[in-house]
Amino acid sequence: MKFFLFVFTLATLATAHAAPRPNVLFLIADDLNNSLGCYGHPLVKTPNLDKLAARGVRFEKAACQFPLCGPSRNSMLTGLYPNSSGILTNGQVFRQTIPTHVSLPQAFRQAGYFAARIGKLYHYNVPKSIGTNGHDDPGSWELELNPAGADRMQDEPNIFSLLPGNFGGTLSWYASPSPDEKHTDGLMARDAAWVLERCARDKERPFFLALGFFRPHTPYVSPKQWFEGYPVGQMPVVSGVEEDQKDLPKHALGSQKQEQETLTDDLRRQAVQAYFAAISFMDAQAGVVLDALDKLGLSQNTIVVFTSDHGYHLGEHGLWQKQSLFEESARVPLLMAGPGITKGGVAKAPVGLIDLYPTLADLCGVKAPANLQGQSLAPILKDTTQMGRGWVLSQVVRGGGFKRAGASPAAGDNGRRIFGYSLRTPRWRYTEWDEGREGRELYDHDADPKELTNLADKADHAATITELSGKIQTAAKATFPADGVTPKLQEASMWAPNLTDP
Repeated sequence: MKFFLFVFTLATLATAHAAPRPNVLFLIADDLNNSLGCYGHPLVKTPNLDKLAARGVRFEKAACQFPLCGPSRNSMLTGLYPNSSGILTNGQVFRQTIPTHVSLPQAFRQAGYFAARIGKLYHYNVPKSIGTNGHDDPGSWELELNPAGADRMQDEPNIFSLLPGNFGGTLSWYASPSPDEKHTDGLMARDAAWVLERCARDKERPFFLALGFFRPHTPYVSPKQWFEGYPVGQMPVVSGVEEDQKDLPKHALGSQKQEQETLTDDLRRQAVQAYFAAISFMDAQAGVVLDALDKLGLSQNTIVVFTSDHGYHLGEHGLWQKQSLFEESARVPLLMAGPGITKGGVAKAPVGLIDLYPTLADLCGVKAPANLQGQSLAPILKDTTQMGRGWVLSQVVRGGGFKRAGASPAAGDNGRRIFGYSLRTPRWRYTEWDEGREGRELYDHDADPKELTNLADKADHAATITELSGKIQTAAKATFPADGVTPKLQEASMWAPNLTDP
């Protein structure tokens, strides 16, 4: 009996002194490319995210799985490729295609975490859905906060747009007279600090707090002070576009929009200025949240993730915004910091947003569904020389009703769906359109990081094409459900109303 009591006492003490489960602070920007100081951008100032990068691991070659908001976010939050989630465009959530699947935050809720969302995690029509739940998933959260600031409630009549009155899917911007704390992202940051304060009072229950900023998504609205940090005359304009486009398949440029043909160099500089200003404004709001985490003593036991739903073009290859398979559109920033994560590490392994679900579940001891299609990045977070699977896959769809409003005629192919897949390895980006029947692209990032020279037709790269083609087709097949039951996709006509406001 004494032996039993001794063992019981030891077990009780061990449980009492066991390290608490780590919290998760999940920060995601909207339409943000890698224009950050910590990624070496020569102009953009992001001191708060730079500080976060120094505290953890910066992934150099992270990518989204579909460079469009709805498919990307649903993929990330379900841990499934878009072909398995059934979400290939905006306007729908996974409950309509795979209703019983457990989402990332839902898994944490089921494990006893307090799961809260502020702002945009699943798809929202921006700016019209700001202040609402958008296309959110109520089963994912215990608390949902949806503030709407001056950018939504006051500034819209003053916003410049290439298509007057159109903001969410069109290049548009405004230097607002309202201060940071009056804008939606500013309100959300302060709400997040408030939630963290209450979480700090209950250390018995870990939290999963997700904050989805709306900037720098168009309309690029931020306080005027942030515009002043980027003199418009110093903003870069991409040159040599006509020559660059000569060796590209038509679908590579399928995300072009007709109104962008009206851009002058002056308007291009204004758009870039507004985009950069929105990034610095968003960075400042991230700083409000990260400072609160530090002041409340939560940093030591909180895993912080910062990323974006996809990248963004600012004129490269003649493209603006998203939905291409070039580096600017597919690549995303990804920073992770917290207990057990290497400080100041730089990981060069190609990874995807699809990897975040298994990674966070792994780090926090949360049970995840068996059908997740990503990899855990935990080994890379401990040793940044690890390479994981060695590649990351992104895709888009052209034609078949998936052509976006305003896109160029080359985007579709007589109503037939064209699937494009792009494989990023440490050295190469290789893209196939309709398994190569509609064109191929090959870029050598060692020699051509801006992807200006398509090597797909060069005879001296035939062996590389053969090798990568085999890899990309194997990888693409694996994006479908392992049980062979593919979620039914909605007909194109049902999607059409959602295509104008990404």
